[in-house]
Order: sequence, then C-alpha cells, then structure tokens
Amino acid sequence: MIMKRLFIILIAAIVCSGFASPILTQASSENVKKVIELNFVFLHGYNGNSGALQLLDDSLEDQMAAYIANYESEHPDITIQTDTLLRCYPNNVDIETWAQNVADAINEHFSGKKNLVLVGHSMGGKTALYAVSHNIGNIADKVAMVVTINSPIKGLGSYYFVGGDTALDFYGAQYVLSEKGVLESLVDYDSSQDGQWVGANKHWLAFISSESSPLSSQFDASGIDPLPRDMDDSIVPISCQYADGADVVYYGEYAHSDFTKLDAVADYLADQILRYIFGGNMEFSVYSRGGSFEHKAGLFPGTDYWQDEVGGVLAGSGTVMHRNDTYLQWMTWEDVVGQSSSGSLRSSYETSQKTSFPFLTGLKQSGWASAEDTEDSRLYLITRAAPGSTVQVDWSVYQQGLLPSGIVRSHYEVELETGTQFVNIEQVSWETSDLQDVRLLISSEAQSPFRWFKALWRVYYNESRQMQIIDELAADTASP
Repeated sequence: MIMKRLFIILIAAIVCSGFASPILTQASSENVKKVIELNFVFLHGYNGNSGALQLLDDSLEDQMAAYIANYESEHPDITIQTDTLLRCYPNNVDIETWAQNVADAINEHFSGKKNLVLVGHSMGGKTALYAVSHNIGNIADKVAMVVTINSPIKGLGSYYFVGGDTALDFYGAQYVLSEKGVLESLVDYDSSQDGQWVGANKHWLAFISSESSPLSSQFDASGIDPLPRDMDDSIVPISCQYADGADVVYYGEYAHSDFTKLDAVADYLADQILRYIFGGNMEFSVYSRGGSFEHKAGLFPGTDYWQDEVGGVLAGSGTVMHRNDTYLQWMTWEDVVGQSSSGSLRSSYETSQKTSFPFLTGLKQSGWASAEDTEDSRLYLITRAAPGSTVQVDWSVYQQGLLPSGIVRSHYEVELETGTQFVNIEQVSWETSDLQDVRLLISSEAQSPFRWFKALWRVYYNESRQMQIIDELAADTASP
C-alpha cells in the first residue's frame, strides 16, 4: 500500500514538472529587457588635455539621467547603459598618428563596446572624423556618431593670417617646440571628405561659433586678431568649422574654448547632444543666400568708407549706355530704370561704371526714383560723357525678400576673399530686428589711393528637425 502511494506521488510530480516548467520559462523571458549601450569618447584639442572636456562631460552626466528615464518609460522593454572614456593624447603628432592613439585607447579600454559617440573639440574633432572615415583600428563599425566643436575641418592653409603670414608660420611661431606633424595636419589636411563620409554613413553633429565681424576685437586676448579677414572664434574661422554632410548648430558669439569654462554654454551643448540622441526639436543652420561686393579706394591719400546693404532678392538689372557724338560739347542724360512692384519693399541697389577713361565719362548721380514710396523699385540715374566718348552703367535693384513664415534666420558669415593690404571690414549687423529678414549692413574701409578688396557674404536660416538616433541603435541591438 505504501509503495503504491509513493508511485502515485512520483507520477504526479513528473506530470506537474512537465507542465509547469514551460510556464516559468515564458514568464522569465518576458522580464528580460533589451540593453542599449551608449559609450562616450571625449577627444581634446591641440595643446589641450582631458581636463578641458570635464565640464561638458559633467553636464552630459547631469542631464542624461532624465533623458534615459523618459526614454525607458516610453520603451519598457529597453534598458540603456552608458560609459565614458576621457583620456589625454599626445598633442604634437600628425592626424594619422593621433587617430591611431585614439583607436588604441578605444580598443583597450572600451574593448567589446559599441554605439560609440565621439565628442571632439578642435583638432580632436578633426581627428575623430579621420579615424572613423578611415576605419583606424577597425573602430568604424563601433561608432554611432561624431560630435565636433569648433573644429578646423578645412585646412587652415587657405586662410589669411595677420600680416600676410601663413597659418604654419603663425602657429609655428606660437608653438616653437611643437612637432611639425600636428601643425601640417591643421594647415594642409582638409577633412571635408572625412566628414561627408561620416555624415552619410553615421551621424555628424557640428557645433560652430564666431565673432560678429572679421575685425571684431571680441576674442582678441592678445590684442591682435590673428584672422583679420574672417569671422573666427579666436583661432578657427567659422567657415572652416563644418562641411557638407554635417548637421550644423550655430551656438552664438563664443570663443574657441568658452564651453570648457562657461557652465551655460557647456549645458547648452550637452542638451543639444542628448536631444540629437534621445529625441527633441533642434534648430540646424542651413544656407539661405550669399553673394559678393567689392570696392576700390580713390586717387587721393586718406581713407575711403563704405556701407553696403546685402541679402535682398534681385528684382531687376540692366545697363544704361549713351554715346556723345558731338565734337565740342559735354552731354548729360537722365534715365529712370527698373519697375515699381506693389506688395514688396525695396531694399538696395548697385551701380557700376564700365569705362576705360573715367575722366571723360561718369555716373554723376543715382537714387530711388521715388524717395517716399518704398514699394517703388525704380532708379533715377544721371550720366555724363565728353565729346566722342561713351558712358555705360550697369545697375541692379534688390527687394527685401523675407524668409517664409515660420522660418527665422540663424547666423551670417562675412569674409574678405581677396584684396590689398590696409582694407578692413569693421562692422556687420542685421539690417532689422525682424528674425525673418536676412539682410545685412556691412561697414568697410580702405586706405587710398588705389587699395581695393572683394568680400563674400552668406546668410543662414534655422531649420527645425526632430532627431532620435537612439531608435536606430535599438533596431540594431539584438534581443537577448
């Protein structure tokens, strides 16, 4: 009887274990979450160290908890883990060696980790793009995005330095003990193609900033503007800090390393990086329009001054030409050119005289045909020519041309493309306080006689976009 009871109990235990085990396994599998890694690698710049990026690292850590908590609450099947690599690298080596040192550190201290976010300041950002696009140390597959901050993406050798020095001469004089390797990489190597590859195959977030005008004294710590023909951050021209393929964020009139010591700036950059990763509205700078203007000083010693209004939309252009067929009499002509168009405000006009003999012909007067009616874009011109000579004047009229409703301006860039010594762009400002108005007022000067220059201008607007690359990382992360 006892044996029979033991046999029944054994059979019941086997049956129960057979049915209960799958239920327990299913319940435990439902509680297992997908783990997404985010691993930040900080890269300091030339003549810098890891401490320069500590404030940004601290700000990222302080703000990240809220972003992670919010994302995990919306995705209860996901857990996010983070880690940071913040080290010093040799400063006096060429970009390839620097990139190899970074890759070696990643492979040693972040072995087996993926979803790397490389955050590079100045030369560190340039090196990060190089390392990923050239797959140095086989790190390309591990990298999710690259962040550059005021990095010299383009070679500095194409920019004009104070006194006409080359970038190599200027920086070589400052850092006489530095090896030429890093200087030549700064000056000669253009990492635009590296950035394009990263932008197309990964993600590239570029932070840029600069002074308000080429000759501004905002960031001239030594009292000398090293780049008098460009808007710069004290070291790197703004047009050098990005290239095609980047998601560009202009963060204001700040110097090259302000984010390393100003809490508000570091907090802003950290927030933008986290918005890019976890989701949030961002304002990216996008090219709107650009052009050029030029001036030549007069014949007599002194200084000539100009103020140009640029950024309007071309409303009309043409040529006025007259020939004086008399033999003894000077002749004068009055012309009204262009047209009046209601609904759009006029902005500015340009005139230029085409002649080989300026003493024999000339544009004596130019102005708006109607001074009071701001919608009247016609010009009034008075020209004069000596006997047997021809006067020719080209004219262009521009209207206001606001950005579309809902879109606001971001920033501008003005630079002296070419010219003689003793020419300057003293001041640049927006024409109005209207955030949809991208017109600029540019004040310039040249010492006479005969000194001249050609300047370039570009204006940008803000494009609102939602970024959330964490979803891409989640899709690429296999469930356990």
